[in-house]
Amino acid sequence: MKSIFSLAGKRALITGSAQGIGNLLARGLAEHGASLVINDITQQRAEQAASTLTALGYDAVGYGFDVTHAAEVEKAIAHIEQEIGAIDILINNAGIQRRYPLTEFPEAEWDRVIDVNQKSVFLVSQQVAKYMMARREGKIINICSMQSELGRKTITPYAASKGAVKMLTRGMCVELAEYNIQVNGIAPGYFATEMTEALVNDDAFSAWLYQRTPAARWGKPEELIGAAVYLAAPASNFVNGHILFVDGGMLAAV
Repeated sequence: MKSIFSLAGKRALITGSAQGIGNLLARGLAEHGASLVINDITQQRAEQAASTLTALGYDAVGYGFDVTHAAEVEKAIAHIEQEIGAIDILINNAGIQRRYPLTEFPEAEWDRVIDVNQKSVFLVSQQVAKYMMARREGKIINICSMQSELGRKTITPYAASKGAVKMLTRGMCVELAEYNIQVNGIAPGYFATEMTEALVNDDAFSAWLYQRTPAARWGKPEELIGAAVYLAAPASNFVNGHILFVDGGMLAAV
């Protein structure tokens, strides 16, 4: 039964994985046997992150490219496929957050949030899927959010982008499932990360969170690894178009 969770012989490309949750997921997949392609917008950071992982005994290379630029994405995916090896698993993790009241949200910031959080999922998946379709096998995992379902003040563009990623996941499933490609999403609840540090340190917010979440605590980032391994492994071969909420029960509670 252990083999259904094995990623041995598989290669995973994880966007935005030089740091944060993306880097954590990379380590988790590597611990289950996957080889890694670490992505960042800069080659230097991608290589540094990959070097740290190789020093720990994992198989990792760094490849820097901008996930929001179509021509750059196409060139990068072609290079990885031809020079590094087949991409068996894609995790669309790259994402940013910006906070302004709705009526004061700068257009340029709106565009940046949509480009990184939404457009990049389309661009990278489009190129990777072409190779997966030819092999008739692959796993695509999109990082969604609680804001794929719920709104919150000052982050309307973020919620719009993550709602779109939810529907991209389902649309991609419908088009790719016949090629034995599984496309699913992971929607984290509130996790204690660099992005949420200000909220973690806000006693009033944490008190609200504990009341709002049945588990009554912040999530630990490592608690996302199991979901990623499951959706990347043979164990989920008939799971498709699904959004897996890892949220301590928040979405289930009134």
